[in-house]
Amino acid sequence: MTRMSVTAALAENLLGTGVVSTASIAGGDICMSTRLRLTDGTNALIKTRANAPAGFFATEAAGLERLRAAGGAPVPEVFGYDDECLVMEWIEPGKPQVESAEEFGRALAKTHSAGADTFGGPDDGFVGLAPLPNKPTQTWEEFYAIRRILPYVKAAQDRGHLTGEQANIIENAIRKLPELSGPAEAPALLHGDLWSGNLVWGVDGQVWLIDPAVHGGHRETDLAMLALFGAPHLERIIDAYNEATPLADGWRERVSLHQLHPLLVHTVLFGGAYGARATAVAQNLNSHSDS
Repeated sequence: MTRMSVTAALAENLLGTGVVSTASIAGGDICMSTRLRLTDGTNALIKTRANAPAGFFATEAAGLERLRAAGGAPVPEVFGYDDECLVMEWIEPGKPQVESAEEFGRALAKTHSAGADTFGGPDDGFVGLAPLPNKPTQTWEEFYAIRRILPYVKAAQDRGHLTGEQANIIENAIRKLPELSGPAEAPALLHGDLWSGNLVWGVDGQVWLIDPAVHGGHRETDLAMLALFGAPHLERIIDAYNEATPLADGWRERVSLHQLHPLLVHTVLFGGAYGARATAVAQNLNSHSDS
């Protein structure tokens, strides 16, 4: 059987309906993505395992449903999943538009405002292929230190992607979190991996969220991740967000703090210059707290 016929069979067995056609689409190195047309005329996306670990699709489906229930930024409907695949609503991509960006900013604010019971929880997840520990903590500072920064510093050192000196600089910055983190906020419902590649600018004029790493966290984290690698009309997104639910004073100065974790994730997964970038961020945080 060809890969496409195997993929169609997975969808048919999962959904109990026929597949009329399949078309391979560009995807990442974790999953293979295929567009399906079902016998009832529905267009769907199926993601099948390439390097995805066990439990990956169940975690993704749960995250999508949690974001969808918030009633904020739109999220594709999950049609079904098992350990081999995930089938969801197909979103027809369009072009980024200013009006869509502004609406997305307001919608993301609504998603965040749905809130979470704790920082972290309820289950561990994934960010890319990296594990994402989510055991709840009482404060964001504790969560960010022991669930986000320190595990990835250790993993990066173990892989030879961070030196001991670099690790010490980063750990020193994290010790100063209470003076760097700004005003306390209640846990927000986060997408958790909100880089621009996880936004779909639809032909319907909406910006859809995909590939989440959902948890309760600090809302500035999602916005900082969106800024890390750039996004279309980013300032319009942030301005609309800020109008809907104003950000605390000094949030721009805290962007780099919230970018430290994704930089460390990239250090673990890819090495290269990411370790140096993470260290430079930490050095600036240390200098800021000492001034």
